[in-house]
Amino acid sequence: MSLPPEAKWKWFMDKEPITIEGLEKLKSELEILKNIERPKIVAAIAEARSHGDLKENAEYHAAKEQQAKIEGRVLSINDIIARANVIDVTKIDNEGKIIFGSTVSVKDLELGNKIKYKLVGQDEADISKNLIYFKSPIGRGLVGKNKGDLISINTPSGEKNFEILDVEYI
Repeated sequence: MSLPPEAKWKWFMDKEPITIEGLEKLKSELEILKNIERPKIVAAIAEARSHGDLKENAEYHAAKEQQAKIEGRVLSINDIIARANVIDVTKIDNEGKIIFGSTVSVKDLELGNKIKYKLVGQDEADISKNLIYFKSPIGRGLVGKNKGDLISINTPSGEKNFEILDVEYI
């Protein structure tokens, strides 16, 4: 049975691109939540229950709130893993273009400093580590460009101008 084109597109759009490293990090976080954090919070709830009246038991309510956060994160990670489209940039015929998962060295033409970004999925993004979401303003501005290109990107903090110094697939 063949899917109609719109159904195929919906399937593709439901997939979440993620790097191999990002998927491993999520799996590790999930294991910690399930095997360490969840048992700790169950024990904390049991301890708080033993103190009596639950209506005015701040420890119980705090533990239940923490449990809800943990369970919410477990559900979120499971959803991301289920929708994951793992992209190994080293195995893609990239033709020198900036694509999801590539590492890009740029020069900020206003400030003169050099920055190295890796384009990643939403859950992997961490600007402090120069891991940027590929759909962010800078990510969108970089995708499809080549080494040597001069680009101008509109960001929330204003227009940024870059020269692409290098593109790596590591």
